[in-house]
Amino acid sequence: QEEAAFAASPLGANTNRLLVEPQKVPRKIPKQPFKVLDAPMLKDDFYLNLIDWSAQNVLAVGLGSSVYFWSACTSKVTKLCETKPTDSIASVAWTQRGTKLAVGTTQGNVLLYDAASCKLEQELESHPSRVGTMAWNSSVLATGSRDHLIKLHDPRSAKSVVTTFEGHRQEICGLRWSFNDMQLASGGNDNELMIWNMHARSPVGSFSAHKAAVKALAWSPHQHGLLASGGGTADRCIRFWDTRAMQPLFHVDTGSQVCNLVWSKSVNELVSTHGYSLNQVIVWQYQPFCKIATLVGHTQRVLYLAMSPDGSSVVTAAGDESLRFWAIWPSLSTQTGSMFSANVPLPRSADIR
Repeated sequence: QEEAAFAASPLGANTNRLLVEPQKVPRKIPKQPFKVLDAPMLKDDFYLNLIDWSAQNVLAVGLGSSVYFWSACTSKVTKLCETKPTDSIASVAWTQRGTKLAVGTTQGNVLLYDAASCKLEQELESHPSRVGTMAWNSSVLATGSRDHLIKLHDPRSAKSVVTTFEGHRQEICGLRWSFNDMQLASGGNDNELMIWNMHARSPVGSFSAHKAAVKALAWSPHQHGLLASGGGTADRCIRFWDTRAMQPLFHVDTGSQVCNLVWSKSVNELVSTHGYSLNQVIVWQYQPFCKIATLVGHTQRVLYLAMSPDGSSVVTAAGDESLRFWAIWPSLSTQTGSMFSANVPLPRSADIR
């Protein structure tokens, strides 16, 4: 009957079937950022981690010796703190609920601030040298330093440091907790990737495949034990690992220094940011692995990356002293409307504008 219905048509049955059946429309990723902010004095340093986006929709940015909050809802800028003139900001990390911010400094201090009051709440045990990377699980803060050590801090405990991990031979560049809080991935300037858990002082897994510093780390929210890591200028590769079996899966040569990775919560895709020499932001599909989009605009290394709490957007920051906001994925939020302020001019106060 179907063929009879199209008997008078010059189109074949298969062509008509394509016309009649609903087609999946490819998702269009805007090639331009939807917001750009100036960030004067943002350091061009691969080993630092100077932006983080909270569950309360507030972006923390380390600029020189100061930390600023920028509210995505109101565009309001608030200065949180300023270090001594001899010190500067090396890393920032929000708690999972976004109520407290950890600040690491170049002199090795680890400070815990209450976001609502902007008051210093605790000074945790320090490192003897800069704290360039930090990561929270639900209750424990991991700090990584140029002293080659990883310290686990529990602010609820009378003794701040509950465990110290020793294994890397050079500066710790990246730290990420798995989504179940059971495993901590660390990357170092010794080109090593290590996997730790709370029950052992030595790494439960160690990988030496990268040929340069390992800063970029991202756990998959879609598959338990799946980890992505990225290598620096002499390596350029994103590598994927099964941390349950402690086995490598596959890798891709991106052609450029890999500075950061983040895995989408809503779809099985990743974003990578790059330095020498392309300064790009790339969106990848995981299965089958392929490049979906390349986003350009930064004129220097895209050293910093954070994802919005609803999972729809990422913000990137570079040595060109700019923050760029990109709409990439479907939102996890069921609320209607944008997370961002509407018809509010970019803030001109403080140092983020």
